[in-house]
Amino acid sequence: MNKVRISQYRDKCIGCNACVEAAEDRWRVSRRDGKCTLVGGIEKKGIYSILVDNHEYEVNMIAAKNCPVKIIKVEKL
Repeated sequence: MNKVRISQYRDKCIGCNACVEAAEDRWRVSRRDGKCTLVGGIEKKGIYSILVDNHEYEVNMIAAKNCPVKIIKVEKL
């Protein structure tokens, strides 16, 4: 099965919730700081990322497209 990498520059998140609305299984709003969190994402140099199965591609592309600050990147590997 093909894999998809989802990346988020979380420090620049404004907590608008657009990603959560598009892909609620992969995104949550943090109660701690109000920013959106990539569920399962691993932080490295300020960028959170995760490898997921291809079936998550479409909804996370919508999340990336709807993000007003354009901090979500989704790529097929």
